[in-house]
Amino acid sequence: MTTKMRSEIAEQPAALRATLDSLLPRIGEVRAVGERTRQLLFIARGTSDNAAVYGRYLVEAHAGRLSALAAPSIATTYRRKLDLDGVLAVAISQSGRTEEIVETLAWAKDCGAATVGVTNGGADSPLAQAADVALCTEAGEEKAVPATKTYTTQLAALAVLALGLGADVDQDDLRRVPDAVEKLLDEPGDLDAVVEGLQDKPGVVVSGRGLAFSTALETALKLKEACYLHAMGLSYADLLHGPIAVVDADTPALLVAAENSPTLPGTVALAERVVAAGAAAYTIGGGEGLARAGTAALNGPDLPEWVAPMGLIVPGQLLTEALARRLGIDPDSPRGLNKVTQTD
Repeated sequence: MTTKMRSEIAEQPAALRATLDSLLPRIGEVRAVGERTRQLLFIARGTSDNAAVYGRYLVEAHAGRLSALAAPSIATTYRRKLDLDGVLAVAISQSGRTEEIVETLAWAKDCGAATVGVTNGGADSPLAQAADVALCTEAGEEKAVPATKTYTTQLAALAVLALGLGADVDQDDLRRVPDAVEKLLDEPGDLDAVVEGLQDKPGVVVSGRGLAFSTALETALKLKEACYLHAMGLSYADLLHGPIAVVDADTPALLVAAENSPTLPGTVALAERVVAAGAAAYTIGGGEGLARAGTAALNGPDLPEWVAPMGLIVPGQLLTEALARRLGIDPDSPRGLNKVTQTD
């Protein structure tokens, strides 16, 4: 059976190419809106919030700007006005129609922020209309409830944002992403072994650090919503501060890292510690070093760390879809979820 989710995972190289073709020529617009700001505030929920984590690490590590994740309830529930002069508020929403996110972006503008909207909802969506600059992704319609191609294209848009803010990276790396994703779709690694290892487990700890932290959070979210696993997404630094106690024979670890990342040695050490304790450590990315340290390995992309999360998430998506089918769950329509979520 080919699910909608699996079909949309396969559409990601084309979606990424179309998004980059559309957005890379607009780096100058981002530069202009960012020139009058010093720091960033990311506004998002759910999968888009995981994209925002990538944006935060990317902007701080490579563009040298302090960034933070917003608490939308400050705007929508507490209705507290803040001084956001010098802030670039970046709202991220797949649909561009989540009222809380649109309202929070409007609040940020009213508080003095410059604004950017990232959405797959098109230029006529409420979020795009509310933003000073709208970076509209080109993922096409996404029918499965779990976000796949809308997530990776959000990351591409945030990479363009970082370039506009003067990130010290090579733009050509971004152009290599679609081909790297295509290769991962053909060669995901030992997918069957990881599916078998998780199929009878009630939960899993998913961990990464730095730019890969966003991938850990997003993979955990996918496993929760489509496979109903108690999946915990953590930075490995936080994991070592106590939650590692839950990792055992019944709760394996899924560890993610980019190759040549400064966080890779710590991820390898964590995999070795998990295996030595008698638990399984499944890995995504990190090259041969991380693969050797773990129990079974999913491949990562041949990309520099700053763009690697666009590839690192793909094996996690494939794992989620395959595991859901193994468990007899329709990953296209998880229970209790809708494509657009509204919150009070």
